[in-house]
Amino acid sequence: MPLKRCLCLVLPALAGLLAACGEAPPPMQMPAPEVEVVTLTTRPVRLTRELPGRTRAYLIAEVRPQVDGIVREQLFEEGSTVEAGQPLYQLDDAMYRADYESARAALARAEAELEVARLNAERAEELIRSNAISRQEHENTMATLQRAEAEVRVAKAAVESSAVRLGYARITSPISGRIGKSSVTPGALVTANQAQPLATVQQFDPIYVDLAQSASELLELRDELAEGRVATVDNVPVTILLENGREYAHRGTFKFADLTVDPSTGSFSLRVEVPNPDQLLLPGMYVRAVISPAVVQDAVLVPQRGITRDPKGNAIAMVITGDDNTVERRLVQVSRTIGDQWLVEDGLAAGDRVVVAGLQKIQPGMQVRIAPPGDAPAAAAGGTGGGRQSGSR
Repeated sequence: MPLKRCLCLVLPALAGLLAACGEAPPPMQMPAPEVEVVTLTTRPVRLTRELPGRTRAYLIAEVRPQVDGIVREQLFEEGSTVEAGQPLYQLDDAMYRADYESARAALARAEAELEVARLNAERAEELIRSNAISRQEHENTMATLQRAEAEVRVAKAAVESSAVRLGYARITSPISGRIGKSSVTPGALVTANQAQPLATVQQFDPIYVDLAQSASELLELRDELAEGRVATVDNVPVTILLENGREYAHRGTFKFADLTVDPSTGSFSLRVEVPNPDQLLLPGMYVRAVISPAVVQDAVLVPQRGITRDPKGNAIAMVITGDDNTVERRLVQVSRTIGDQWLVEDGLAAGDRVVVAGLQKIQPGMQVRIAPPGDAPAAAAGGTGGGRQSGSR
């Protein structure tokens, strides 16, 4: 074959091959990012407050003498448990015992005089019937009888008074409880109703816990109640947390709230009664109490990892909308944490699908793939509502 004809056949084929190699390949389609979502639901949730407080004895009695005297004997062991009416101190009662015996002797004399006056009155009654004595003599005899009866009543009162003073010489415990150290020793002179107590008896079981709550929190709760966002709870449960963070074994019972606000702190007092059978709680200890004064009937909770913050501090949630799974940026208002979840006030509702994993891969308006339910943290939407408050609106 001639060379010229061969070139005419080869050159067009090479030109076509070079043109095919120079075409750009079609662009590759990136797969939609995969995210995990939680579908929100509503349920009742108790609102909690964690308040600081101090323990206070249920009963406190300061033991003071009611008569003067020298302490002859101390009848208790310091720090021990005493019962109501148990003797604590014995004073020197010689003088009071002598007064008691003297009063009893005076009573015996008055009773003897009364007997004589009664016999004279009986004879005067017989004689007046036969006109053997004058009416004046009869009246004087009856008056003498009445005076003798009065003298007996006075003597009995004197005996009772001296017996009371004699009894006060033996000082007893007014209540049952634990007694502290004694401020006097045998041989000390004590006086009636002195300012310094001889000892103090305190009852620890049950024990009070006095809490302090901000007046602003009370006003916020009242506003929520008035607006119907929350409902009150009967028999408010109280959990006591010890100073080391450990939960106390027994639950407390709310007793009352004070009627005045402390102007120096802006708070008012709440009192809780707590069983203390083991006397683990002592008066003056610092504790914290978790109270649940109200409940939200239809609360919407969202996992904390599904909420982010923008540069202004606003709470943001990424919500999946539509059948095509489009990402929507939602501005959310949350008030407090319940366990590992936020309590939603506005911006989200039951049925919303909130992204809880894969947030770094998505932007508003993107279409995403939702991870299979077995891989998503389904339990995150239904935690308990008994967690402590860790944020406020």
